[in-house]
Amino acid sequence: ALPGSREALEKLCRTYWFPLYAFARRHGHAPEAAQDLTQGFFAHLIEHHFFGRAEPERGKFRSFLLGAFKRFVRDQDRAQLAQRRGGQVEFIALDSAEAEQRLSTEAGDTPDPEGAYEREWALTVLDEALKLLQQECRGEGKAELFEVLHPFLQGDRPDLRQADVEARLDMSAGAVKVAIHRLRRRYGELLRAVVAHTVTDPGEVEEELRHLVRLL
Repeated sequence: ALPGSREALEKLCRTYWFPLYAFARRHGHAPEAAQDLTQGFFAHLIEHHFFGRAEPERGKFRSFLLGAFKRFVRDQDRAQLAQRRGGQVEFIALDSAEAEQRLSTEAGDTPDPEGAYEREWALTVLDEALKLLQQECRGEGKAELFEVLHPFLQGDRPDLRQADVEARLDMSAGAVKVAIHRLRRRYGELLRAVVAHTVTDPGEVEEELRHLVRLL
């Protein structure tokens, strides 16, 4: 289920800020204005206890967040945003240069604002699951295994020589195949867990996963 606590909402906001930034930029806002809008929106959610209301969290967090952001952008007064940016509220540490580089790399061929948002959301979900998997592997003393094998998570990699992988990990071909299979299985489990935090009904997880795959 979607979170009702301030801490859980803050974590989700910190995780999914970039899709909203991408939407604002593709909507024609300059980088500084997109930052103002993103910062101001998240501050607005937290300050007004948005998830404490009766029914705002119904449905998918992905769709809800974009709808709420659209309303915020439409209603927001520029002077209020400038005041927030002046130091009163900075909810997320936004690196404009890094954000612009990421936007040009990941969504350069997606001029439509909603299309950019959806694509960046899908990429953010995948990246979040990957970070969790990396943390797990490090905790289990398998940091090198993750670094060598994570390129295989999205499918076979003919550009990577099997012999090089085996030599680097000092593992047999069979052991490498088993390790890749286990890593993919765990990645899938973590991906479902990440998606589960963005929907209210556990039955929507598979549907949301299929939607994300279609986006990519």
